[in-house]
This record gives sequence, C-alpha cells and structure tokens, in this order.
Amino acid sequence: MRSFAAYLSIQRRLPLLLLCCSVLVPVSRAHAQQDEGEAIDAMEDQIARIQRQQMELQKDLLAMRQELARHRAHLQSAHSGSATPTREAARQEPRAGLHHGWDASGSRLAEGSAGQGGGYAHHAPMDVPPPVIDDRPTFAAVVAHRDEAMVNRLAENGVGPHARETVGAQAAGALGDHGVFHLGPVTIILGGFFDTAGVFENRHIASGTFNYWAAMPYPNESRFHQDSFEAGARFSRFSLMARGNIDAFTTISGFVETDFGAGAETTNPYESNAYVPRLRQAYMAYDNSRSNFHFLIGQAWSLLTPGRAGIVARQESLPETIDAAMLVGQTWTRQWQIRLVKDLMAHRLWLALSIENPATLYDTTGFTNNNGAVNLPNGGVATIGSNGTGLTEFTTNYSDEIAPDIIGKIAWDPAWGHYEAEGLLRFPHDRVVMNGVGRNYTAVAGGGGGSAILPVIPHKVEIRLAGLAGVGINRYGSVLLPDATLSSSGRPAPLPGAQATAGIIAHPNPLIDVYGYFGTQRSGRRYFSADGGNYGYGNPLYSNAGCEMELSMLDCTANTRAVEEMTVGAWWRFLKGRYGTVEAGAQLAYSRRQIWKGIGGDPATSVSQLFFDFRYLPFQ
Repeated sequence: MRSFAAYLSIQRRLPLLLLCCSVLVPVSRAHAQQDEGEAIDAMEDQIARIQRQQMELQKDLLAMRQELARHRAHLQSAHSGSATPTREAARQEPRAGLHHGWDASGSRLAEGSAGQGGGYAHHAPMDVPPPVIDDRPTFAAVVAHRDEAMVNRLAENGVGPHARETVGAQAAGALGDHGVFHLGPVTIILGGFFDTAGVFENRHIASGTFNYWAAMPYPNESRFHQDSFEAGARFSRFSLMARGNIDAFTTISGFVETDFGAGAETTNPYESNAYVPRLRQAYMAYDNSRSNFHFLIGQAWSLLTPGRAGIVARQESLPETIDAAMLVGQTWTRQWQIRLVKDLMAHRLWLALSIENPATLYDTTGFTNNNGAVNLPNGGVATIGSNGTGLTEFTTNYSDEIAPDIIGKIAWDPAWGHYEAEGLLRFPHDRVVMNGVGRNYTAVAGGGGGSAILPVIPHKVEIRLAGLAGVGINRYGSVLLPDATLSSSGRPAPLPGAQATAGIIAHPNPLIDVYGYFGTQRSGRRYFSADGGNYGYGNPLYSNAGCEMELSMLDCTANTRAVEEMTVGAWWRFLKGRYGTVEAGAQLAYSRRQIWKGIGGDPATSVSQLFFDFRYLPFQ
C-alpha cells in the first residue's frame, strides 16, 4: 500500500511542476523588463532545478512500475498455485536499474532490444503503461559507456586498469571523462596532452628528452666533458578514438595517436624548431564480450609490452618516467601487427597470439657496409637490407626480412596481482653472393620472458617486474642494442641478449605519484678473425685504447656489453577540475654504459640527468 501511496504522490506532484513551468515564462518576462540579465539567470536556474526534479520523478515512476509489475506477477503465480512468478511474467518484468537506453555494462540498447540477461519487455501487462524511455545519453551514462570502451571486462586483481588521472594512463593512451562527441551511432573520444619538458645533463647527448644510451660518449669525445641543457614541446600528444556498437555485445573501434617526436632534414633548433608529426599508433579493434574474443590489426604497442590487466590495448604497463625513451631494459616496440586474444575463466586467464612487423638490427663492425651490402673477407657480398626509397626515409637502412615476428602470451589475473609469460620467434634473413652464385640464408632466433605486478597495497603501492632473454631479441629493448652480426660465411649470426626492469610505484594521495626504477640491458658477442682482419660484435682484438684520452688518435671501438639505469621521480597534479588536469614532474636518472673488453681494456662511462616536465591534460 505504501508503494501505491508513493505512486499517487508522484502523480500529484507532476501537475504542480507543469504549473510551475507555465507560470515561469510570464514571471520571467516581467523581471526582464526590470533587469533582463538577472531574470535570464533565474529562469535558467529554475529550469535546471525542474529538469533535475523531473529526472528523479521519472526514475521513481520507473521503479514504481517495476514494483507494480512484480506484484502483479506474484498475484498471478499465487492464483495459479505457484509460490514464485511464472517464467512468462519474469520475461515481461522490466530490468531494474536500466534507463536512458543503456544496459548494465554501459552498452547502448537498440530500440526494442534486450541487453544481456534480460531487457525491456516487449509485451508489458495491458493495464501497466510502459515506461517512457529517453534515448539521449546522460552524462552519467556517457561515463559508464566510456568505462566500457576503455577496458574489456577485466577481473579484479588489486592492480586494475590505469587510473585515469595518472600519467601512466596517458602514457598508455587511456582516456578520461571529457572530449566525448556523438556522431550518429559512432562515439568520438579525444585524448592526449600538451607537454613541455627539458633535461639538464653532464654529457652532451643530442637526443633531447628521448634518451639514446648507445650514444653515451667516452672521454675521447669532447662532448663527454660538456654539460648540456635542452627543452621543447615536441612530445605533446594527441589521440582520437572512434567507437561504434555493432550489437549489445560487439564493438568496433579505431584509435590513432600522434606527437611531434620525429625530425626531418629541415628540422633545426636555431630558428623554427619545426619537428614533424609522427605516427605512434593507428589500429582497428573488434571486441565481443559474449564470446570473449578480441581482434586488433594495425600499429600498436607490441604484444611483448607488459600489461596491467588482461591483454587489452591501451592498458600497457609503462614506466611513469619523463624520459620519452622510458627506461633502460623496458621491453617494447610500436609496430604493425595482427593480434588475436581470447579470455577465459571469468576474464582471469588470457591467451594471445600476434604476428608483427620484423626489423633486424645488424652490427657490422669490422666489415665494409655499403647501403646494406656488406663485403665479406672471403670475397663475397652479403645483402642485409637497403636504404629507404619512395615514401620511406632514404637515410635509414631497412633490413631484408622473410617472415613476421611471431609472439605468444598468456596472462593470469588472480585476486592479487597480474602475471604474464611470453615467447618470441624471429627469422633474420640475408643473401650471400660468392663468385657470381647467390644463396639466401635464414636464421631462427627468439626468446622468452615475463612480467608481474604485485599490488603491495592495492591501488596505492605496487612492485613491477619484467624481463626478456634470448637470441636476436635486442631491438625489443629501449637501448636498441644489435640483434645480429654476420658469420664468416655471411650468414646472420643472432646475438644473445637479456633485459630486465624492476620498480616500485606509490600513490600516497590522488594528487601525487612517486616512483623508482632499476633497469638493465645486456648483449652477448659473436666474432671471428680472418686474413689478418677482425670482425663481428665484441671481438677481443678490437682496440679500446683511445677511449679515455680526449681527441685521441687511437681507436675506441666500444661495442656495448651492458647499460644500466637507476631513476627516481614524482608527479604532482596541482590543478584538477572540469577543465582537466595540470601536473608537474621531475626525474633524476643515472645511467652507466659498459663495453666488451678489447685491446686497452673495457672502460665504462656514465651520465647523470635531471628531467622536468609540465603537462595539461584537458580530457582528464
């Protein structure tokens, strides 16, 4: 009876609200004659209050109608001798909590359709009028819809997807609450940030805030003895996501992301600083939440990149560093791929397979390399690639490849932590011509690794561990050590390699992030000597005698054996509101480079760096 009394009370209040609306217009006109500005403001405030009241009343009416339907279903079952509602009555019962055209998962319902597990009834009882459904999305509905667009039904693991307000979220391309537009059935979502960053360092490494550790100088170069400062805005980032619902369970989306990290022949730091846009990501994705199947094709973070939860695009586990090269030992690439993902066991077990664009980094120390044609000591020529032409960069050598890289991964999300294991197969390829007779050679390379995130204090403090080891896998690390060299016969000779990172990240409050990382990347060696010459990578007969004397006339071959980095940093979001987020960051890094021992020993070199950054994230 109380329910029917409340229902009648709501019905009595509706005419009063309508009367207020009818009286509002003449009143506002009278006020406008005295003070038009104040009257307009008062009118808008009153309309907003009435709209809020109408929305609440509409929700109350829907809840009362649902309760009325349940009572009628119960009475029908009681008359038929059953203690529970009939199946037909249950099918006719509207689903609680659904309104404004959205289902419980945040997916929009088509007119007259039902969501997963139920939906609006097609045949309501004749004496119960169907609820009036406003098909326009509310702000709350858009937020829920965005949540569903950002992740694909992840199991709770104490780690969770990237918090939207962290720098890690934008580093992974995750999206905030703003910048949502609807173009018919397609939702357009904007992301990115405006960035200005700089670095002080005690060595001159002309790579700006994108570290290039392989160019860390030795004392034989004058830039070893020079301090350096460089700053710019080139790593400002912009992204766009287009997403459409095929049905209540299936979505199709496209994502593109760009910054200005690329240079060109006309780029200079003296006048225009005209850095050019570069493609970071551009891919299409298909996701089905009923079959738990996911498909991605295009340029994206490699499947080898560690993740935070499941195996989901834009949820990669990336360090929060200001350095655009991230961290020594970080496993990653962004490249073309075809990825298939299946999740099982209530989204706790994930299986993925990806074929990705290959590119082998060769070291040809000791050889004569002419545009990818390498002269061998036996008189032959090995072709490992050629410089770009057409629309590719003509100063970059593109390796000759016979097959894509093949990557498999398994991810596990128990109630505590996120764990991954992965494997990689690669196929370095070249062609050797000897005395007019040519032959193609293909080597088999690859490796394995894994990662883990341990939520020491869930969503507050976490430990991250990751590593990869094998042969011919070095290009998947931030230092870009070589994947292979050549044997005496000219065949590809993959180099052993390993890389690893460990870090601790804390979020003491919603405005501050603090982090500390250690990373290392190491390369093995393959070499030979023939006819008085020395060839390969890490040959102990190479000379390092001139590495420690400035402008020495002696050689400093310096094949890198290992690079290590220790870094700490923090981010402070000092402005946050509907206008977005403004944050400042600082990072202190120390890196050390070691080389393979040769004539003159194996001296080491190092660099210390202080990064700073300011970012405005309008969509977070």
